[in-house]
Amino acid sequence: MKEETKNDKFKRLAENRVNNALKYIDLLGNLANKSNYDYSENEYKKIIRTLRKSVDKLEGKFEASNKQRFKL
Repeated sequence: MKEETKNDKFKRLAENRVNNALKYIDLLGNLANKSNYDYSENEYKKIIRTLRKSVDKLEGKFEASNKQRFKL
């Protein structure tokens, strides 16, 4: 049996985790249904702001790990 490479592992885990994240974002979207839920503009904007901050943090982690570092 072929040993899983780091890239294979990354792809496997990334696919699963992104699909899970998308599923939960879709579930959050269900909360927009005004016939089932009552919410203020401030409340839904807080959800969006929190998600954006989280995605920005994620992007920062990827960018930081890809920066070239000087080493002697």
